[in-house]
Parts: sequence; C-alpha cells; structure tokens
Amino acid sequence: MALVVAAVVAFVLFTSARGIADFFTDYLWFDSLGRTDVWGGVLVARITLAAFFSGLFFAILLVNLWVADKIAPTFRPSGPDDELLRRYQDVMSRRAWLVRVLVAGGTGLLAGVSMATHWEPWLLFRNGSTVGSVDAEFGMDLGFYLFQLPFIGIAIDWLFASLIIILFITGVAHYLNGGIRLQSPIERVTPQVKAHLSVLIGLLALTKAVDYWFDRYELVQSTRGAVRGATYTDVNAQLPAIYLLTIIALLSFVLFLVNIRRRGWVLPLVAVGLWAFVAIVAGAAYPAFIQRFQVEPARSEREAEFVQRNIDGTRAAFGLDEVNTLPFEGYTTSVEAGREAVLANADTIRNVPLLDSSQVLQTFRRLQATREFYRILGLEVDRYQIETPDGERDTTPVVVGTRELNLDGIPDRSWENQHLVYTHGYGMALAPSNVTTSNGQPDFLIRGFPVDVDTGAIDVELDRPEIYVGQDMGGFAVVNTNRDEVNFVNDDGSIQTTRYEGREGVEVGSLPRRAAFAIRFADWNLMVSGLVNSDSKMIFRRDVRERVEFVAPFLSVDAETYPVVADGRIFYIVDAYTTSDHYPYSQTADTRGLDSASGLNHRFNYVRNSVKAVVDAYDGTVALYVMGEPDPIIDAWRATFPDLFADVSEMSAELRAHIRYPMDLFQVQTAMWGRYHIDDPREFLESSNEWSVAPAAPSTAEALPGGLAAAPPTTQAGQTLIPTQNNPNGGARSSRINPYYQILQLPDDPRPTFMQIRTYVPVSERETDSSGSQLLTAFMVANSDPDGDYGKLTVYEMQGLTVDGPRQMAARVQANDTIAREISLLQGRGSEVSFGDMMMLPLDNTIMYVWPMYVASQQAQVPELRFVIGVHGERIVMERTLREVIDRLFEVDVTTFEREGGPEEDPSLVGDIDEDRPIGADPEDPDATTTTTTSTTTTTTTVPPPATDGEPPADMAELVARVTALLEQAEAALREDGDMAEYQRLVREAQALLAGSGQLAATPAGADGDGPSG
Repeated sequence: MALVVAAVVAFVLFTSARGIADFFTDYLWFDSLGRTDVWGGVLVARITLAAFFSGLFFAILLVNLWVADKIAPTFRPSGPDDELLRRYQDVMSRRAWLVRVLVAGGTGLLAGVSMATHWEPWLLFRNGSTVGSVDAEFGMDLGFYLFQLPFIGIAIDWLFASLIIILFITGVAHYLNGGIRLQSPIERVTPQVKAHLSVLIGLLALTKAVDYWFDRYELVQSTRGAVRGATYTDVNAQLPAIYLLTIIALLSFVLFLVNIRRRGWVLPLVAVGLWAFVAIVAGAAYPAFIQRFQVEPARSEREAEFVQRNIDGTRAAFGLDEVNTLPFEGYTTSVEAGREAVLANADTIRNVPLLDSSQVLQTFRRLQATREFYRILGLEVDRYQIETPDGERDTTPVVVGTRELNLDGIPDRSWENQHLVYTHGYGMALAPSNVTTSNGQPDFLIRGFPVDVDTGAIDVELDRPEIYVGQDMGGFAVVNTNRDEVNFVNDDGSIQTTRYEGREGVEVGSLPRRAAFAIRFADWNLMVSGLVNSDSKMIFRRDVRERVEFVAPFLSVDAETYPVVADGRIFYIVDAYTTSDHYPYSQTADTRGLDSASGLNHRFNYVRNSVKAVVDAYDGTVALYVMGEPDPIIDAWRATFPDLFADVSEMSAELRAHIRYPMDLFQVQTAMWGRYHIDDPREFLESSNEWSVAPAAPSTAEALPGGLAAAPPTTQAGQTLIPTQNNPNGGARSSRINPYYQILQLPDDPRPTFMQIRTYVPVSERETDSSGSQLLTAFMVANSDPDGDYGKLTVYEMQGLTVDGPRQMAARVQANDTIAREISLLQGRGSEVSFGDMMMLPLDNTIMYVWPMYVASQQAQVPELRFVIGVHGERIVMERTLREVIDRLFEVDVTTFEREGGPEEDPSLVGDIDEDRPIGADPEDPDATTTTTTSTTTTTTTVPPPATDGEPPADMAELVARVTALLEQAEAALREDGDMAEYQRLVREAQALLAGSGQLAATPAGADGDGPSG
C-alpha cells in the first residue's frame, strides 16, 4: 500500500512540476521587484473566491443529498429498473456519507474555482467607493455601477447556475434512492421528494426575482435605442415589464412552497406558464412594438431626453466633458498675413518635425544598428532641451530609437552565447526631427559605440546605456556568471565586455532555484552549466509592456512605449489605463484604427490614463505614478495595493519633463468626438453635422491619388472626390490620419507647447472612408506640457471656411505638374519616393501644410529627406529645405535648425539625384522650363527655379553672353586654381540662368512667377 501511495504522489508531482515551478519562480520574480504585495494580493483574492464559493456549493449540495437520503422510501415498488437500483443500494448503503462528500466536494471545487477568475471585480467590489455623481434614471451613485453591480451580477449568475446543477444532482439522488420511479405504474414521485424539489425550484424562482431586480439597473447599458443607455422604450416599456416579471417570479416562489401540501403540479405549472407568457409578451413583444410604432416615427421627440443623457455620459466617461471648443477666427490666405504669422510663430516653424519616424526607421537601422545582434524596432517622438541656432537651449522635437538585443542575429547561437554572453541591448540613436545633414540623413546627437552624446548640443548624460529590459525582448539571460558579457563591438572589431551591476534580478545560485528555472524554461543547461555560480541572477520577462502588465494586471497598457534618457540611464515610459464597460449612458468606445497590440483593444465605455509606468532599462525596476486627474477606479486600486503607486509629483524632474499625452487614448477620444461634438439631441440624431477623422495622405508615390500622373480631383455636387486606381471617380477606402506630435503655439497660447494634433472632415457615407467632402472642418489638439495644462483638449472649428483636408491637399499637390514630374523622374531612376505626415500648421489666423518627401535608392532602401513641400492657400512650392519653402511662400527669411555641413554623403545610400538640377527639370535637358500651373483652380501656382543674383537677362543675346561668361569663369577656376567649389557654384549659376530663360519664355508679360497669393 505504501508503494502505491508513493507512486501516486510521485505521479502527481511529476505532472504538476511545471505548474509548481512557474508558481515558485513567479513569486521569486515579484519578490526581486519588491512587489510581492501584488502577487500575494491577487493570490489571496483568487483563493478567497474559490474557497468561499466552493464551500457554499459544497454545503448546499451536501445538505440536499443528506435530505435525499433521509426521505428515501423504505419500501420501493418493483419495476423494470429495480434490480439495478437494488445493487446500487447494496454497494453504497454503507458508504453513503463518503459518496455525499465526494460528490459535493468534487462538483463544489469545480464550481468554486470558476469564480477565482473574477478576482478583479471582486477587489473593486471590496475597495470601490462612491463617486459623488448619480445616474439620470435611478439616482444611484456611479460607484454602484462601476464597483458593486458587476460583481453582484456575477454572483447571481453563479448562484442560479449552481442551483440548476444542485437540482439535477438531487433529482438523480432521489431516483437512485427510489423516490422517483419513472416507470412506476402507481406513484412516480413520492410526496416527500415532491416537497424537496418544490423548495429547490422555488429557490430558483426567488434567485431569478433578485436577478430581475438588479437587471433593471443594466438598462443604463441598453443598446436598443439610438444610443447606448435606457432610452424611451427601455424606460416606458422594458422597465415596467421587468417589475412585472419580478412580481411573477416572487409569486412563483410562493406557489412552489404552497405546492408542498397539494397533490400534483398544477399550481407551479400555471405559475411557470404565466411567467413564460409575460416574458414573451411584456418582456420582448411589447417593447419591440413600442420601439417600432411609437419611437421610430417620432424619434427626435421621443428620444431627445435620453440622447442628451448619452451625450453627457459619453463625454464624462471619455474625458471629453471639458473640451475647449473655439472657432478658428479671421482665417486668411494672404501673403502678408502669412508672413506676419510666420514671424509671430517662429518657434513653431523652427520645430516642424521634418523627420517622420515611420519613414526614417530604416535609415536609423542602417546607420545606427550596424551589428546583427542589435535591432531598432521602432522610433518614437519626444522632445529635449537642445541648442538652437541662436545658441540658447530650447524644447526641440526628436526621434529616438533604442538598440534592442536581437537574439536571432547572435553569431554562433550556442546556449552560452544566447543566455550568458549576449545578454542585453546597448544605447540609443537620437536625432532632432527638425533638421537633417546636408545629404538628408538624421543629424544624430546620441549615437555610436561606445555611446557618444553631443553634450554641446543636448544636455543629457548616458552613463548606463545597457538595455537588459526592452521592447519585444523574450527568453532569459543569466548575469554575474563566470563569463563576461558582450557590451558592444568597436569599429575595429574589438569586443568591449561588461558585468551586470544592478540590484534587481532573481538569484539563481542555489540548486532548488536552478532546478525550478530549468523546469520552467525546459532548459537543463541551467542545471549542468559550470558557468552559473552562487552570485548569478536570472533576468526574465524582459519585455517592457509585459513587465507592466504583470506588475499591474488590472491596467490596460498602451501600444507605444518610448525611451527616455534621464538621470544617466535609459528608462521606458508606458501609458496605462483604467477602463470599465459599466459607465451609465456612455457609448462603447470606437477602437478602430488602434494598434492590435494596444491594451485598449477591448470593449469599454469609460477610460482614464491615470498611470504612467516607468521601467528602468538596466535593472528592470517598475514604478507606477498616478496622474492627478480624478479617477474612482484608480482610487479603488490604490486602496487595494497602497504601496504599489506613487504620485506623479514624486517622479524625477528629468523624467517628468518627457511625459506626453498618450497616442491610443487620443485616437479613441478623437474618434468619439467626431460625433459627440454635437450637443443638441435632435441634431445628434440627424447626424448631418457629424465629423470623421480625416483620411491620411499617401505615404508612397504609388499610393498618390491617381498614381504618378494624377488628374485633378473631380467634383460632384460641390464635393471633392479622391480618384484612385480602383475607382477613378473617387470614393475608395483610405486609412485615417494618425495623431502626430508637434510643438505648436496655438492662438491665444502664451508659448509653444508639445502636443498632439488630429484633423476632421465631414462624414459622408459611413463605410466609405474617402468619399464626400474632404474639406477641413476642425482639428483637435492635446496638451502634453507636464508643468502646464497637461491633458487639456482643445478643438478649433473651421466654421464656414474652405480649407483642404490632408487627403485633398495631397491630391492638389500631386496635380501640380512640376511636382508630379519631379516625382516621376525620381521614381523612374532607381529610386523610391515616400512621404511623411501631411502636417497642418495653424499659424495665428492662417494655415500652412508641410509635407516632407523622402528618396531612397532601390538598392540601399534608406530614405533620406530630399524635398519639403509647402502649401499656403492656393500657393504650392517644393524646395530642398523648409527655410526655402518659407522664403518662397511668404518672402521672409526665418531661422530653422537646417544648416550646411554634416557627414559626407555615402553614394551607396542614395539614388542618382542631381542636387544642382532645378526642381522639375529633365536630367537630359536641365535647361527645360520648370513653369507649371495647378489645374485644381483657376489660380496659377508655379514652382520657379532657384533665383539668381542680379536682374534677369533682357533678351536671348544677353542670356547667351552671361551664360558663356559664367562657364568660362568656371573652367578657369578649375584649370588655374583647382577650386572645385567655385567651379560648381558658377556652373549652378549658369544652369539657373538657362532654367530662368524657360520660365521667362513660358510666362506672359507682367505675370508674377509665383502666381497670385490668394
């Protein structure tokens, strides 16, 4: 017997080894971070729920099985199944209690364990408090809906399902005891059994009555009407039906009890039949009739009150109740107004982010992740204090990417190399987004191996560039072993090593711990490797988002994590959210367009970005900082885990300066505001003034409206339609423009601020993204200033103004013959053309669009900023730099970060582009005219060649003489002095004169080469 028991114990331990190892190593991981309060708190909540509901189920079922045995008949009439039942009684009569306990315990355990998964609503139920606001229908505090009602509903559903299971098991027990004889010719159910079952069925009816009572509160989440919430039909038809069903359920309970002393089942059957009839007629048919014949014909009248509740509830739930809505006043496109606006908004112009993070990612990878075992997964947008052209330091936008460890790129992928030698990423690449080098590449201020920080330009230090915890890092690393770790490889191929000096990490020196991790990762090298010693530590869960999700499993995590250099090391900041699907009268979030990795990709109707998680890339420590915005849900979690959170005021000043408004939240808010900017219920129902997030401008030349040789946008019924390859008449689907970060000084703002912006156009057909009018109707901005109006949302409405949206602006740009020709020439000469965000710059009372254009060699695939397209009113220009664009549009010289110099151009990284050829000129005929006009309007818009010093030639004779002289001077400079720079300058001047001759011939006398300014 002892051997059998030992064998059973060994089998259980063997089959449970992985679970035990995971349990133990999870505890060690939380302990290494000092977060056993979360591990223990969640575990205790799970055990409490499982134990309580298992015990409750066990007790109820055990009592019923005992009663079933007590009232079993002593005389059992014979029947066809009598022999089988007699054998059962002979076997079980001496083990009755054992059978009851085993049956009740086994089913109770299964029923109780299922409740352990509901630990989140249980903890909120226990620790949630009142909000101080009440719902419009029942007058209940909102805390009741957020904290109490969800768990009450779960508990009632569990009880009802449990009673059904108990009723079934009890019925089987009565059958086995002879109290129920299905084939008996006399009495099939004894009176005692009938009484017992009547009580159980009555309890089911009573539970359902309680369920109905709380179901009425769920009407504030109803989706029957025009909006989510208790609408006209719910309040005037469904709610009375629920009250009636509650009364009938209570009546049924009484009748089942009365039926104990009566013969037959007539009364209960009548009650159940009446119940079913009322449920069908009053609970379903009558509300449907009211909705169809009273509400639908007069929806604006019947639903107005309830739609107003939904508008108010949705705005409050999504943080849209304090949006500051302003008109964009005094709009003009005159050159004079534009010039004044540019001068007044010099900081905005200087900080235009010309480097688009999605476009230059490959450039960063090629230039700054030169080793196979490093990778730059993505680029993020941030801002730092950087030296400006006037010598001062000011807030400047940057793009930044960290070099993560690429396990697939490790040379000689031995176990030792993968887990002991190549253990971490190294450093980052950071470049201002408002400047490039002379060859269009990023001007890196943090770069290289070892990490090189241009401290003259940026005021940061990076003493700990190692990244043990980063983005999308899997597997595990063992540090402090008998092997040095590779830190980086120098340009000469020599290897720089390091040793981990962080406090965090799970100690793995002892044999039990090594065995536990070996089982967890199914890797027995941990047990046998002689390189692992008593000081070694295990680092796992190396992905930043995963760490935050485990430390705070009740929070939803943003898809974006962005690195920050602060206090001499790299940190990742992660935005975390509290959400709920139980906010009264709030619409379900529109999550279309969110990244699939976003934690907000689930159903919710309430959200707050209450937590900023900060993860140290070196030692993996996680700190959670609570923002100051009121949020009852985060208050409940702080009450549950008081040591887990800190106030944002406790964050270091360096880190705090990099807080930004989260991308995912802003996407949801802007999507919801497209409809919920309407505050009049009747206008809301008409949807005539609804907005849609603007379709994005194309990012590649092939995706430009109409292809490379675009025809002008066609118009129909006064609306501009975007032609595409699939639908030349317009109306093809296109993605919505993503929010993007800019440093802007909005009207009435005292200073420029780092913020997000997203634009709107009118809604046309619901499912056709790019059909209908693409005129700009409004734009929303979100303030990211942690020391100012952080989180403030402002909407500027273009009331009655005619301003092109991003997609329509892209069509206008492509319709410009000069630009279309330039793109065609570049695209057809071994290069690929792509575009950054179509950025809208609100400048006082005017609007300017800036569209960066990148060119990449098809061989190297490294995009470089080559041109900047600027649009103001009807004027469209394309130049090499933003400074030249501003000069051409507004005839004013501005200060930007763009400057000459930088590294020498690598011919392998760029296409065959003639930097000196005038824009639009054929490479075979550089003297060809560059004069073109847009065909979108009757106004002429031209892109002339670069200007030359002095007056233009009066006639062809003077032109020939001047060009000949310049070429002779150039030849002399090269032959006599060897001055290549002077030679190139004189040749460029001659080429410009020749190009200008074409412009002169193509332009009627008296015409302005730039066209009217509008």
